[in-house]
Amino acid sequence: MELSALIYSTHDDVPKDAGAIVDDGLGAFNVAAAPLHEVQPIATVARDAEGQVVGGAIGRTWGACCEVQQVWVKEECRRQGIASRLLRDLHARAEARGCRTFYLETFSFQAPSLYESLGYETKLELSGFSGEIRKYTMVRQVPTRGS
Repeated sequence: MELSALIYSTHDDVPKDAGAIVDDGLGAFNVAAAPLHEVQPIATVARDAEGQVVGGAIGRTWGACCEVQQVWVKEECRRQGIASRLLRDLHARAEARGCRTFYLETFSFQAPSLYESLGYETKLELSGFSGEIRKYTMVRQVPTRGS
């Protein structure tokens, strides 16, 4: 391919055709480079007496790592320990799979203090978002058994 023949364009949105090609290309590269078939979903859910979901923690495990991707509790159910319970249960299931490293991203307006109370430490803090909002990458390490 002749590099001088390439045409570059910048967009304020993602063109559907280009976005799909980039996603597919990166996906194929990743599958060829890493054993992504080992990645397993994990979730804990809280339901009310009628069976309605009032909260959940969703993530994925891969090897000894667990990524917590989403945690949410219905507004009127917050501050009752539900999120802590969801995360403790998710941690226990992931630890049973052999996970020892847990990580997540959260914003300052979400629940960084909750994660700190569960043993997470801030490893990266980013500023520059509007309204003085900060983004944190947090990690929780579980000692290896026998150490």
